[in-house]
Amino acid sequence: MDQSIDLLTVGLLTVDIAVRPVNELPPIDSGMLVESILLSPAGTAGGAAMVAAKLGLKVALASAIGDDLQGVAVRHGLEKAGVDLRFLVTNEQFPTSSTVLPVRSIGQRSTYHMVGASMVTPLHEDLAAALPQIRAIHWGAVNFPGIGEQAVAILKAAKAAGAFVTCDLVSPREGTMEDLARILPYVDLFMPSLAEVLHLHGNDDLRAAADRFIAMGAGGCVFKLGHEGAILLKPDYAVQVPALPIDPVDTTTCGDSFCVGFHAGRLRGLDEEASLCFATATAAQVAMGLGTVGALSSFDETMALSRSVGASS
Repeated sequence: MDQSIDLLTVGLLTVDIAVRPVNELPPIDSGMLVESILLSPAGTAGGAAMVAAKLGLKVALASAIGDDLQGVAVRHGLEKAGVDLRFLVTNEQFPTSSTVLPVRSIGQRSTYHMVGASMVTPLHEDLAAALPQIRAIHWGAVNFPGIGEQAVAILKAAKAAGAFVTCDLVSPREGTMEDLARILPYVDLFMPSLAEVLHLHGNDDLRAAADRFIAMGAGGCVFKLGHEGAILLKPDYAVQVPALPIDPVDTTTCGDSFCVGFHAGRLRGLDEEASLCFATATAAQVAMGLGTVGALSSFDETMALSRSVGASS
């Protein structure tokens, strides 16, 4: 049996309950009808895995759920999507991480998040032995107390085995730069959002920010710029692509889907510029629907859409 894995996603796994549209709260002791309520696995690991499976990758997830109904729902959703769950841990001491998302008519959302098992549970004991079979890793577990002590050993071994590694954030918090300093020497591309860059670096000088993270060990940076697209910066290389003009329905999983789109393009043989365009097209399709995978359909349709994205050096 083939045990190889195209992409391993590591980090936050939540059950998302998205409600749309929510432009205001109803009065106390009252209610309102909405168009859609959708439950789906999500997070920097869970959402990324769902999108990767939709794009046809052999994807595995390293995270944790609680021994509760939310965990049952998350496991079922991931299994139905075809995600390999051999590294999914069940922690009976903590609930499954959960998020309620009131999504506005314009696609923006607020969050009500309950911290749970995926942030505090160590990685599965069998993961280290499987690293030689993993082609790429997306690390979305910066500052996670349960995983932090394992990060350097796992990523160092993954790089030694030939894996391509990207890193993203849930959100910057105290200790994030210290955690990044430990893991960036084993990261090929650091992929934060513009808001995260501003928080960590202090200003919007993207070249200076990239140089700072590269000096910390990263091979390069991809900065997600929202409606302005994305930019890839390496020591001797830069390319920027615009965002696709869309009417967003739900932007919740755009960042995670962008990262996975880059991996999907690269794993299918695209160069960095084409992979950046493919990532942009992936995020655009996800944003055009509600929930983790939104309106994303297939690799081929995303590839066709990505050809309309023009890059500038």
